[in-house]
Amino acid sequence: MTADRLVVPPMPLEEVPERWRALRAAGPVRYEESLGVWQVVDYENVAAVLADPATFSSDLSSLAPTQEDFDTFTQGNFVGMDPPEHRRLRTLVSQAFTPRVVAGLGPRIEALCARLLAEVADRDRFDLVESLAYPLPIIVIAELLGIPAEEHLLFQEWASVLFSGDQLGEAPDAADLERALEAIAPTIREMNGYMLQHIRERRAHPGEDLTSKLIAAEVEGVHLEDQQMVGFVALLLVAGHVTTTALLGNAVVTFDRHPGTDAALRADPGLLPTAIEEVLRWLPPFPELGRRVAKPVVLGGHELAVDTMVMTNLGAANRDPSRFAAADVFDVTRNPNPHLTFGHGIHFCFGAPLARLEARIALRMLQERFRSLVVPSYEDVTYQNPAVILGVRRLPVEVVRQ
Repeated sequence: MTADRLVVPPMPLEEVPERWRALRAAGPVRYEESLGVWQVVDYENVAAVLADPATFSSDLSSLAPTQEDFDTFTQGNFVGMDPPEHRRLRTLVSQAFTPRVVAGLGPRIEALCARLLAEVADRDRFDLVESLAYPLPIIVIAELLGIPAEEHLLFQEWASVLFSGDQLGEAPDAADLERALEAIAPTIREMNGYMLQHIRERRAHPGEDLTSKLIAAEVEGVHLEDQQMVGFVALLLVAGHVTTTALLGNAVVTFDRHPGTDAALRADPGLLPTAIEEVLRWLPPFPELGRRVAKPVVLGGHELAVDTMVMTNLGAANRDPSRFAAADVFDVTRNPNPHLTFGHGIHFCFGAPLARLEARIALRMLQERFRSLVVPSYEDVTYQNPAVILGVRRLPVEVVRQ
């Protein structure tokens, strides 16, 4: 740690939990008039909503503004689908994206981390996002899909447009969302065309990559159509990497903001998996999930009408003191840790094992490569819009090599 290291007041990643605390204090289920949505913030009710797709639908198309390019893009995105279509598509995808496939990526992830860290081996300071947290997961997922990894700057540009939230405020309304959709439409159109071409090339010349396996997968004689695959492949490529990017940045920031954490993990490397779970609980990259009320229901003593919007606040639920002892304490030894960051029920994130594997390898190799790693000045850190994703855009760090 440098002598001139600057300590500043709470940063955006620490201000958001204050809002979660205020939401919980207002009640577990509350209608937010200004946004026209029901806020669900306690662990029990959030889990109940996510576990009941018949009552709380993931298909928000009837409530969201329409945009032709975006509608085309979402055809194969089963994150926004309900059974039975969701089950059919997820089953198809699960045939290709197996635990064995993920586990087999370990050596490649290690090799990529080694290469990326070698590129900053002569530097005492570097941007952790630019040098590791962004390129690692995007290269892994691109290679997995059979997409040229050298085009990762293009994919980064797409992700920046889709997840920056620059068109949104901290509490976006319907008009904000409509403007945002129009603003990102050209990017969605470009992604649609790129993915469709990639899928058609793989259909004509199949290989061992995940895209080729998706083309071959079938359930009851039914295969994914090209346009359905566009949404899924794009989801994996773009949304699939930003979670790991955010997780790595959030881990480094959280360890840095809690003195003694780095030393504890170095003294006992076996704590790293539980520490990663605690980072996920502490700062979920996507802290809210929306659902549409599909049939009348009473939740938390309130009657919710059909076609009203429900926002399940994963961040608030992850710090619910009725579910987590010392919920507002960051504890790398917390076990068990049943956080809801990857969702709950049928929409539990199928990419969670890959994100965890990438984080374990990257954080372990950072500790092996550097004797210390600190954030010298939080004035130089820039953040994502917390209304879209909790994470850092730029994270300059200072290191001492082993």
